[in-house]
Order: sequence, then C-alpha cells, then structure tokens
Amino acid sequence: MTTGLALTVIVVLICAAYLYGRLRAVQLVGGNVRKLHSRPVYHGSFSAIIVGAPLIVIMLFWMIAEPIYLNSVIRDRLPDSVTALTASERGLIESQIQSIARGLTLLDAQERGQVSSGLVDARAALAEKGVPLGSDVQPYMVAVADAYLARQAVSRIVRAVALALAALLGFLYVFRMMSVGLRARNLVETAIRIGLIIASSIAILTTLGIVLSMLSETIRFFKMVPLSNFFLGTVWDPRFANVGSATEIGQYGLLPLLWGTVMISLIALMVAVPIGLFSAIYMAEYASSRVRNTAKPLLEILAGIPTIVYGFFALVTVGPFFRDFGATLGLDVSARSALTAGMVMGIMIIPFVSSLSDDIITAVPHAMRDGSLALGATKSETIRRVIFPAALPGIVGAVLLAASRAIGETMIVVLAAGVAPNLTANPLEAVTTVTVKIVSQLTGDTEFTSPQTLVAFALGLTLFTMTLILNIYALYIVRKYREQYD
Repeated sequence: MTTGLALTVIVVLICAAYLYGRLRAVQLVGGNVRKLHSRPVYHGSFSAIIVGAPLIVIMLFWMIAEPIYLNSVIRDRLPDSVTALTASERGLIESQIQSIARGLTLLDAQERGQVSSGLVDARAALAEKGVPLGSDVQPYMVAVADAYLARQAVSRIVRAVALALAALLGFLYVFRMMSVGLRARNLVETAIRIGLIIASSIAILTTLGIVLSMLSETIRFFKMVPLSNFFLGTVWDPRFANVGSATEIGQYGLLPLLWGTVMISLIALMVAVPIGLFSAIYMAEYASSRVRNTAKPLLEILAGIPTIVYGFFALVTVGPFFRDFGATLGLDVSARSALTAGMVMGIMIIPFVSSLSDDIITAVPHAMRDGSLALGATKSETIRRVIFPAALPGIVGAVLLAASRAIGETMIVVLAAGVAPNLTANPLEAVTTVTVKIVSQLTGDTEFTSPQTLVAFALGLTLFTMTLILNIYALYIVRKYREQYD
C-alpha cells in the first residue's frame, strides 16, 4: 500500500465512521433525535475522531520513522570503502541508490530479476524507463537498492496491518460507547480543544527548535571565531587566507552586512510607508466604492509578483536609470547600489502597508467619525486627530510587517545591490545584506564543520534577534497607544 493509497483509505474510513456514528445514533432512538443528549452530527463527529485520530497518528509516525529506518538499511549495507568517505560523498551515493530503487519499481518482475542478477545493465534498463543514472553505477548499489525495496515492502505491509487493526478497534469502541445518553458534544468539544492546544504547541515548539538549532551551531562557530571579531569586525572575508597564518580561518566582520541590511530596509520603508499609508487613507476615506473596488486589487497585485521579477526590473531598468541620471548630474552612481535595491524593495512592500492600513482604518468605529464631524471638524481634521490616532497601533503592526519583509529579502538585493560587503554611508554604492551572505555561505557542497559554513547560523541568529527586538518595541508602542481607546 503506497502512501497516497493509505491516505485515501484513511479519509474513506473517517467518512465511513462519521456516517456510521450518525446513523447509529438515530437508530438507537428510532428516529426521534430529541431523546439524544447530543445532536446526531456530534455522534458522527465523535465516531470520526475515535476512528480517525489513531489512523492519523500511525500515518504520521510511519512518514517520519520509515525514511529513517530505510536510510539505516542503506548505510548498514554499504561496503567499507564507501563508509570511509566523507558525509557529503556518502550522501550522494545514498541518493543514487534511492534513485535506483525508485527505478526498479518501474520494472516488471522478470526485468528486475535480470537487473538484480547482473544479466542486464542497470543503467541501460532504467534509462529505457525514463530514469537516467550516472555512468558510475556499481553492482553493490543494485544489491543495496534491492534490500531497500524489500524492507520498504515489509514496512508498508506492517503499516497496512497497523492501520487496519486500529480502524477495527476504533469501530468496535464506537459501537460499544454509542448510547442515547452519550455526551458526544462534550467529548467532541474536548477533542477540538486538545487539537487547538496541540496546534499551538507545534507552533511554539517549532520556533523553539529553530532557535535551539541555530544556537547550537552558533556556539560551535564562536568556539572558532572570537565574539569581538564577529560583532565589531569591519571586514567580511570568509575565504581561507594563507595556510598556517593567524588569519587562516578568514575574517567575519558583521558590521558591513548589518549596515547594508539597515540601509536598504530604511530606504525601502521611506518609499513604502508614505505611499502605502496615503493610498490607504485615500481608499478608506475619500475614494468611492467603484474606485476602491478597482484600485485595491490592482495595488495588491504588487504583492503577488515574484521577487526575482523585481530583481530583474531593478537590474535592467531602475539601476541603469539611476546610473544615467546620476551621470547627467555629475554623480558617480553604481548600477548596483543600496538606492536601487531600496527603491524596488519599497515598491514591493507597498501592498503590505497599504492593504493592512486600509483594513485597520476601515475598522475604526463610525461613531468616532460621526462624533468628530458633528462637533464641526473637517474630514481631514477627523482623519488626522481621530481616525489616525485610533488606528495607529494597527498601522505600526503593518509597518513592522513591511520592515520584516524588507529585512528578509534576498533576491532583490543580489540583483540590485550586489554581493560585495561594503561599509559605507553612501547609498549610491554597492552593498549587501545578512540574508544574501547566509545563502552564499550555505550554497554548494559544504560541510557543517568549518567556520565558513557555521557563520551562516550566527548571521541567522543575529537577524532573528534583530527582528525579535523590533517586535517587542512595536508591541510596546501598540499597547501604549491602545490604552487611550479602550
């Protein structure tokens, strides 16, 4: 039973359990549902939860545990010459074995037997089925792939038996528990509350796991590179220097990357916040319904454009325009600069400010507008002195979201500002950001044992801390101004 088929069977069993529970409840009271403690829909939901919850847990367990078990099967059968290789080289061989195993499933029994016995070349046989492999397919790879498929078949049989047994026990339990006085509604609401708690816990634990994973690798990095060199360094050069010298591990100054991130984000916010906020005020307070219904979707299209498209737009159009315009003024403007990246990024995040601010301004109670206008204030005075202060906490949240989006952007910076770390206050020069260097340090065939790779985790943790401080400050602003309107 494949994973797709197993999921389909689980959905069918859950639907069947729901129908069975509902019909069983109606049957117990002879059709007079008023005698039931809970409505039939709750009895059906109770049955679906009792039958479906164990099936979902078993399926999730198998989806996590089966790949780990099958990978151990591959590793245990690799020859000693392969186990002596580096982790990245072994990973490539294990991936190739998995590709061979997927290809063998496309062959019939006779063809698979010929390939396994060596009578037919595995690479040629799988190429005919549309599974191209490299020229270095070794006989042991086919043997390991055979063992992989055999253990996978056993695993799927055991999974099917476990699912069938769990479904049977679930239906038996529902049959035994179903009665006229069953408090199905209470049990269903309890199950829903538990599900919500689990969902909240997953979100919290995921955040905690991300932080701990970054923290552990960051600690390893700082065992190789001093804290002062990272946080106070002004030179970013992670390449290996002269072997045997004191600078062999390279230089990892954060300040050029941090300043580039701040500069580009500030330029983007200076573009996005005024335009987005003014457009939100116009659409919420001045525009007619026809204009609003047309302009708002058109404005939100900007949020759906891929960032790579913005990057090409900056590289091909905006950057050369600033360069040529600067040349007419006698300024030396680089085609790739912080100004180019910031301007294009600001255009990209306008919908974040505009759409959210529009919704927040619209949500301000009409009684506040009517009271201000009744006291003789003009519409502009009402907006400035009543509506805008009331909506300020939400607007701060919108600006914060836009700032977080700007800080985390990568593709626009790569194409519009370059990848060269440059500690400069001139926005007309090329700079780069923290996110760009995180990508560059983790790109390629790298191992997590050298400071050149581990520095990406230190950069990620620094960026996370910056965003956390920004969120805490924004929360303080929101609470401070919200108290005036409670």
